[in-house]
This record gives sequence, structure tokens and C-alpha cells, in this order.
Amino acid sequence: MDGVQLLRLGKRLTELGRALIIDPASEHLTAGEIAVIADVYRHPATSVQEIRVRTGFAQSHVSVSVARLREQGLLDAAPDPADGRRTLLTASEVARHAIRSHVARPAEPVIAKALPDPEQARRVTELLDELAGLLLP
Repeated sequence: MDGVQLLRLGKRLTELGRALIIDPASEHLTAGEIAVIADVYRHPATSVQEIRVRTGFAQSHVSVSVARLREQGLLDAAPDPADGRRTLLTASEVARHAIRSHVARPAEPVIAKALPDPEQARRVTELLDELAGLLLP
């Protein structure tokens, strides 16, 4: 596998993951916004700067995404008690409920839909489970 294949594979896996966790009502979220809200979900009471560091996105991109997500009621903001100049972000109850209901879905149906051969779909699922165990912290 070369770098281009790895990037293409990553893009395809992102597409499959997005199909799994996004419902039609939330398709208006960009991939970047989904990454931001997922980061805030995993790290409640976090700042824009901390999100930027963890996601690798530009500060401006994180700030724009946070503003849109706040407007949609998906992120709650509160002043940092230790430093009133900072704002801490947490996924709203609406967002937490939607995330919990979507992340628990098994990936097999989406993978099976992407591959015509059920045996290939089963094997891809096994390989992805193995890769996740090896590559994800």
C-alpha cells in the first residue's frame, strides 16, 4: 500500500462511517463539524484551542464549526471558572442523545451494502476490527 492508496482508503472508510452515524436530519453537518462535535463529546468542558490541538484543524475552522454547532443547539458553552476569558464547550443533551443512539449501530450493514459478496463483507468487517485494535488508542 502506498500513501495515495492509504488516503483513498481513509476517505472511503470516512464515507462508510458517515453513512452509519449520520441520519437524514443531520446531513447538513460537514465532516469537520462532525469531527468537532465528536471531539467535544469525548472531551467535555473543552476549549477551542484544545479541540484544535486534538483534531489538527486550523483555529479558524474550529471556531466557525463551534459557532455553527452552538447556533444549532448541539454545543453548550460556559465561561471557564478558572479563567473567565475562556469558553468551555460541552455537547448539548440533544447532541449526546443523538450520538449515543448512532454510535452503537453495528457497521456490518453499511459494509454489506458497500460490497456485493457477503463473504467479502464479513472479511472486511473482521479486518477493520483487527485494524482498529492495532491502530486506535
